[in-house]
Amino acid sequence: MSKVNRFSLLAFLMYAFAGIAVPNASYGMTLKVCYDHWPPMTMFPIQGAPARGVVIDMVEHIYSSKGYQLAFYEVPLARGLDMVAEGLCDMLPEYLYSADSDSGFVYANEATFSYDSAFVIRKEDDWRYQGIHSLTGKRIATGPGWDYSSMSTEYQSHIDDPKNADLIEIIAGHDDVVDRIFKMIKDNRVDLYADNDLVLQHVLNQLKLDKDLRIVRPGLEKKLVEIPIFSKKIPDDKRRELINLWNHGRLAIKGEIEQAFLNKYKVSLGE
Repeated sequence: MSKVNRFSLLAFLMYAFAGIAVPNASYGMTLKVCYDHWPPMTMFPIQGAPARGVVIDMVEHIYSSKGYQLAFYEVPLARGLDMVAEGLCDMLPEYLYSADSDSGFVYANEATFSYDSAFVIRKEDDWRYQGIHSLTGKRIATGPGWDYSSMSTEYQSHIDDPKNADLIEIIAGHDDVVDRIFKMIKDNRVDLYADNDLVLQHVLNQLKLDKDLRIVRPGLEKKLVEIPIFSKKIPDDKRRELINLWNHGRLAIKGEIEQAFLNKYKVSLGE
């Protein structure tokens, strides 16, 4: 699914106010990074848990090695996109790639990751995804407005089809929606849920539900491609510099360095 996060109205207003207060200021050696909460890829630090996630660690590694100081703005995704378009943030490190996008940003060339998807089901269930026909009679969990179409137009159409409405559970909430979905599967209130494989690994580990649930593959037909975006409000030469640093840096950390970032959060590509 593409990333969507829900926060309380108070939290949203606090973050929005903080974003509006950021000056449109000097384009020196400070990189202003907006990001949302999508653990373990991007995470909001809390007291006693300062980690910011795999992707933010990568961004910091790439840019701090070139002398940049990073300023982080932890905001809902929709607000982050607005802040990039308005020039209040220089970049957002992960956004669903769309060839039709015509907003206030420019994509980098190198993807943050191309994620495999997977499903989570109950431990005793022998179900596997074998195309849309395998979803017949299955109770599927998702969130409001979540979009799977870049990975499978058929899966998205199945969710959207009014004929399947009684089998689609749309779980609203804040930043705990995926946790709640896992517990609903455990309690036999829904049957399955699709997401980024790394996200499923992380939540399963965090909730310690491996005795009750399991991750099954293959997932949906196509990978979820997430790419950093950079504000069109940045002067052109500065934006080109930032994009080039990302492109070269992302290529340079493939392999052992990338794996070390993943190991920190106990997740693995292609597990």
